[in-house]
Order: sequence, then structure tokens, then C-alpha cells
Amino acid sequence: MKNVFLTAGLIVMTYTSVYAQEERTPMYLDDTQPIELRIQDALKRMTLEEKTRLSYAQGKFSSPGCPRLGIPELWMSDGPHGVRAEINWNDWGYAGWLNDSCTAFPALTCLAATWNTALSADYGKAIGEEAVYRGKDVLLGPGVNIYRTPLNGRNFEYLGEDPYLASELCVPYIEGVQKNGVAACVKHYALNNQELWRGHIDVELSDRALREIYLPAFKAAVERGHVWSIMGAYNKVRGTHATHNKLLNNDILKGEWNFDGCVITDWGAAHDTYEAAMYGLDIEMGSYTNGLTSESEFGFDDYYLGKNYLKMVKEGKIPMDVVDEKASRVLRLIFRTAMNRRKPFGAMTNEHHYQTAYNVATEGIVLLKNKELKKGQVLLPIDAGRYKKILVVGDNAVRNLIVGGGSSDLKPKYVSTPLDALIEQFGEKIEFAQGYMAGQPMYGSEEVISEAVVDSLRNEAVAKARNADLILFIGGLNKNHFQDCEGGDRKSFNLPFGQDELINNLLEVNNNMIVVIVSGNAVEMPWENKIPSIVQSWYLGSMGGVALRDVLTGKVNPSGKLPFSYPAKLEDCPAHYFGEMSYPGDSVKQEYKEDILVGYRWYDTKKIKPLYPFGHGMSYTTFSYSKPVISSDVVGNNNSVRIAVKVKNTGTVKGKETIQLYIGDEKCSLLRPKKELKGFCKVELEPQEEKIVTFNIDANALKFFDDVKQKWVAEPGKFKAYIAASSNDIRGVVELEYK
Repeated sequence: MKNVFLTAGLIVMTYTSVYAQEERTPMYLDDTQPIELRIQDALKRMTLEEKTRLSYAQGKFSSPGCPRLGIPELWMSDGPHGVRAEINWNDWGYAGWLNDSCTAFPALTCLAATWNTALSADYGKAIGEEAVYRGKDVLLGPGVNIYRTPLNGRNFEYLGEDPYLASELCVPYIEGVQKNGVAACVKHYALNNQELWRGHIDVELSDRALREIYLPAFKAAVERGHVWSIMGAYNKVRGTHATHNKLLNNDILKGEWNFDGCVITDWGAAHDTYEAAMYGLDIEMGSYTNGLTSESEFGFDDYYLGKNYLKMVKEGKIPMDVVDEKASRVLRLIFRTAMNRRKPFGAMTNEHHYQTAYNVATEGIVLLKNKELKKGQVLLPIDAGRYKKILVVGDNAVRNLIVGGGSSDLKPKYVSTPLDALIEQFGEKIEFAQGYMAGQPMYGSEEVISEAVVDSLRNEAVAKARNADLILFIGGLNKNHFQDCEGGDRKSFNLPFGQDELINNLLEVNNNMIVVIVSGNAVEMPWENKIPSIVQSWYLGSMGGVALRDVLTGKVNPSGKLPFSYPAKLEDCPAHYFGEMSYPGDSVKQEYKEDILVGYRWYDTKKIKPLYPFGHGMSYTTFSYSKPVISSDVVGNNNSVRIAVKVKNTGTVKGKETIQLYIGDEKCSLLRPKKELKGFCKVELEPQEEKIVTFNIDANALKFFDDVKQKWVAEPGKFKAYIAASSNDIRGVVELEYK
């Protein structure tokens, strides 16, 4: 500020600092001050150009701060299963650093299969420590889109088919990450439930389906997890791209839920300057690329929130309060992360992180089937003393399943494969035959394997199977394109690479076989009734081989429960039942014709038997449930009821069991599922030990979304509470009434 005055006939000019009447340190730099005051202080000092520049990228994974004021940029990294290796500044190649390896944590389907909120918190804390150590401010995860079809190439990154389960598991993950001063970025908001045509498919669905199925996990992330950022999805919703959608961003996210963080695009998901500015987008990343591979001649200022945004503001087409609100959100994110001087230092990959990855992996593995061959004799756990020769068959026994998959591709410091882990324990008893070849991870295409190679590998495996005492088949999907991979859905429900034929050929010469399916999706099992023991494994991360071995051999008792239903055939799946307009759409639009009946809600209500139900998972021990006891049979708006059940380990080994609570509305003015998950509790029990598990039921557990009244309601009447070991394994029922 320039001051002019006369003294002794001379004109004297002095310059007074803008900080003269304030503390020496500007308030926005003082992290002892409340963040909201710091935001307002910074906004007052910023030019229009500086405010708008906050809202778009300066590199592949960086957006700028305000250099003139000493406000640093934001650094982002792909997640949610590990901190991705460093990417070049302005292309998608890896930078080739030597110090950017990480712990690969199990994929989120595995985390969902643990049904363990404490493990979710450990997972978030560990990955957050690695993120802050690597200098990251925003970790792009977790993913909470709903498992609608087993063909979705990205289901392995999500938390299953049920909104309650996804909600309960994403909240502690977010809290664990953000304790490190790193923002979680929950994705992909919303309805990104397929990869085919993801950039433009226009989703039509009812308000009930939107509110009851597809939004609850995002709502929990905001209202309970207090997440600092949300990633907008690629697809359209009711005619407008999700990443700048008025209903999703302005009305629901920032309006109803009072979200105070940043909406960040998926890379290249913005499509219009005015909509982006007015309908809730705060940071634009990756525009003018296809999100994965190609570059363009455009610079960062050509982004939709670049020079065109600034121009529209100067022309009065976009109000200044919109600019200030958007800039405020970016500053809030910077102050919470990059300028948070109180955040911990973090830690690179270490034994504690490996232990967390191991715990998640072992608790997530699901024992689907373990049929008795003779009285009291089963194949699992593997008793090494019974076998002289164990034949391991399958590409996934030796494959590095951490690479590939699109943005979830990782550079792990350590990888344990199943074959290595089994040899470590069983030594020369293990023989290996690849059996089939899956090719190398490729984005956008498939490697073609010659028929001669296919026949040779199959014949070798069958020949070795004749002389084996036990066959351990480790197959399934992998993270190649058109499998579990970003950017493309699966082409078939069957196992790829001729695995079904291989399994049948092996059974013809030796039916003493265990099948391990490694995948992030359900697969068709035409051989299921011939196989005595089946295990659903996942992408288990760095400790995957050791974890799988320890479950197969009984060192760890399996306790995973399916986070999605396993249909017997694809046509049974609700998304596919109604034809192509329901999935995948006509390439322009699609309609969610199954409405609220997703997953087990569909199978229960329509009385279609799945191959394996939601919540299913066996153990090497057995559990009994007492008759549930209810504290009162009446629920009101101001009171809840308590249901207690005694669970006992009736077997001979220690184990964990997940007790599930479902609620069913006996009579409703609108269609409701037969029952819906409203609670779960995982307990560990020694042999013959018993514990009492309790659930509280309040009015919220009884509500549905009335799309006529546009609000959540619980209608007076009778309800049933089901205590269950899976959605199909009901152990007790009590009745209650809402008044």
C-alpha cells in the first residue's frame, strides 16, 4: 500500500506492507489458526487468475497451488491397493525411479470378504503411511461402486454388492488413510458399474435404486468417514456426465450431505466448461487424453477449467461466488494435506505393512466347498503326511498378479507366489505343470496363444495328473484386458484360456482335486459338482502366496465370506435378466431394470438359487447359534431394540465366524426385498468357546426411500430380523413391530 505525505517541503513516499496490521506470518500460513479463517485470508490475497488456476492439472498427477503466496501444489497417486510407481510428468510412462516400490495390499474385494472393520482400519493406516512417505497428498481410493454384474472389469477394486457392507468397510479405511494427513478420494461417483462404454454410457435408474443401492457407501464416506475428496465418474447419469452433474454434486453431495471437500475428475472425465464450473467440479485432471495411453497437442490451459473458465468468469457468465467456493475447496484440501505440518512422516514398505497385507489376505480367502470324500475325510486343510506327490496346476500359481489391471498396477518391493510358498513348505513333494497360458498383461487387446502351445501345456498337465496323489489347481482370472482390468468388461462368464476344458481333462484321470479360483469376480463353474473342495481367492498382494498356502494347509483357519452372490449362470444375474438394455445398454443408454433388486436381494425375492450365496464361507471348524433373544418387539422413532445371540465353536480348532443380521419388511406399500443386510459382527472363538453377539435395531434399519415423497420412511407394521451365517443360511428369526 503506497502512502504519500509532505514533510519539510519534501514529498515522501513510503510503502506499508499489506501485513502491517497483522501478525508477521500471514494467517493462511499459520496452521495454528482454524482452516476456515486461513481459507478466507488466502482468498483475499489471490488474484482471479490464481483462484481459477487452482482447479486444473499441471501434470499427470499434480495440480498447482499458488506459488506467489507459498501455497504448494497437490500430489496424487493411484490406489487403492498400494501407492503406484512414479509416472512421468506429462505422459503415462513410468519414470523409472529406484525408490518408488510399495507394499501391494489385497484388492478391495478381498478386504470386503473379511467382513472385518478393524482390518479395514489397519489397511487404510498402512497404505496411508506409505502414501505420505512418498510425498502424496491424495490417494485415489477406495472404490465403492456396487457389484452389479460379474462381467464388470473393475469389480476387483470395489467392496461387493451390498451397500451396507461397502459403507461399513469404507469408513475405517478412509479414517486410517486420513490420519496420515493424506486425503482419501472415494471413487467413482457415481454409477460407474461397468467399464464397457464407460466414457459415455448414460445410466437411467429410479430414485429408489440410486438412494438405496448406489449412493449409501458414498454417503457414509462423507458423513461418517469425513472424506476429503471424491472422484467423479466417467459415465453419464440421466443425460449429464457424472463428474459435473448437478443432481449428484450440487444437490446431493454438497447440498444434502454437506460435503466440504473437493470433487476431482477421473482422468479425462470432464466434457464442458460451464457445467464443470457450475455443477460441482473442483479439480480437473487428465483432460485431452484417453485416460491411459495417448497424449495430445493441447496444453493444461486448454482444459475445460483452464482459460475458457477464466474467460467465462471475466465475461460474467460464471459468478465470482462460484469461483471463490471452488477455490475454497481446493485450499481446504491443500491445508489438510500438503500444508499440514502436524502430519506424521509415514513409512516405506515394512514388516508391519506386510503383516497387515497378510492378515487381510488370510481373512478374506473364502472356502466355498469342502465335501467329505469318506466319513470325516476332506481334502482341506491339506495334510502333507497323506501325500507323496502334490501336483500344482495353473498359470496363477506362478503369475505376478500385482501388475496389470489399469490404474491399480503396482510396483511391489516383494511378491510371494503360491508355487514358491508351497515349495517352501512341501519341498520335493510339489510338482508343477502350467496347464494353460494366459499371455502378458495388455491394455486394449489380448495376446493370442497358439493352439499348439495350448495343447502341449494341457497334455503335460494331464500326464502328470495321472501319477499325482493330489491336484491343486490354481487358476481363475487375471488382470489382463477383458478380465479383471480397467477399461474393458469380461467377454464371458466362463473361465478364460480353456481352463474349464483343462479341469474336466484332469478330472478324467484324477478327481482328487482342489480348485482355487483367483479373481475379483464370480465365474461360471460347469464342473462344480465334480470338485470336492473349492476356494475363492482374490488378488492377494505381496503376501498372496504365503497367505494362500497358510489357509490351504490349516495354519490359518479360513473365515472369509463372499461379498457378492455367485450366480449359477449369467442369465440368473439381475443385470442380465432383462436383456441388453439393462446390461450393457445400446452403447448410448442403459436402464437399471432390476431396480433395487441387486445381488442377493434379487435371488431371495425372485426365489432363484445362486451357486453360492452372498455372505457364504466355510471354516475348518463348526459353529452353532442359539435362539436369538430380543429385548423388545417394538421399535419406534425414539427407541431401538437389542437382539442377542450366543455363538459357539463346536469344532476342534480356533476359528472366526461372521454373524449377519438381515431385516425383512412383511408388508409395504412399495416393493421391498425379502431381506436386507443391516448388521454383522466377526468373532474369534477357541474350540468349545462361546460368545454373545448383540445387534441394535432402530428405525433407520427399517426405512426405504419413497421416491414419491422423496424421503426415507419406515411404515408402521411387522418386520422380521434374521440372524444368519449367509443370506441363505438363516440360524434364527425374531419378529418385531414398528409403531
